Amino acid sequence: MFVSLLLTSLLQTLEKWDTTITLAINGFHCGYLDNFMMMYSGRFIWIPLYVSLVIIMFRNFPRKAVIYCLLFTVLLVTLCDQTASSVLRPMFGRLRPANLDNPISSLVHIVDGYRGGRHGFPSAHSANGWGTFLFMTYVFRRRVLSITLAVWAFLMCWSRIYLGVHYFGDIVFGMIVGFITASLVYYVFQHMLRQSVHSLKPKDDSCKLYFPAGVCHIETALILILAFFTRFSF
Repeated sequence: MFVSLLLTSLLQTLEKWDTTITLAINGFHCGYLDNFMMMYSGRFIWIPLYVSLVIIMFRNFPRKAVIYCLLFTVLLVTLCDQTASSVLRPMFGRLRPANLDNPISSLVHIVDGYRGGRHGFPSAHSANGWGTFLFMTYVFRRRVLSITLAVWAFLMCWSRIYLGVHYFGDIVFGMIVGFITASLVYYVFQHMLRQSVHSLKPKDDSCKLYFPAGVCHIETALILILAFFTRFSF
């Protein structure tokens, strides 16, 4: 009985902290940030980043190894997304902050009426973003690309809290899902196709993977500029 009460008290405290952090991030808003976060969180705006990464891979590494890597990347994103949205969300059934059935919804700042789906724990955006970051770090071991993807994933997660569609805890747990899934997928990739994995490691400093990092920076700069004038998501 004592252990049960202790756990209940701990969970209530964590939930209170989670709500406080979420509302603090969501509550720090203005019209410009509304525009920026809505665009940054868009589904299709980052297609140039993905395409640039594929291009630089085919230009610098063996074709067969790149194809295998892309297949495992698709597997990774699929597992992250489906684990978060189709397996864990129905299991936990935690309402999004912005959901009208959530008691705190009246305190949440909403952008353009966007409230997301019903449940949000854990965040699929977080799982996909952090999973991709870690997998690419495992594969390429290049600091420029890793730092860029880490910042990209962080801002993506921040935008989801800002928009009121995820709690801070949704993001943290989504990150854990992404890290675990990326580690498992890379482990399988490495053991099944060790030679291909080895060939994807640059042998010198001639391939720093600056191109996709530069595309990510340019896209972010464009969003920062466009946010002054309009609000739309891709």
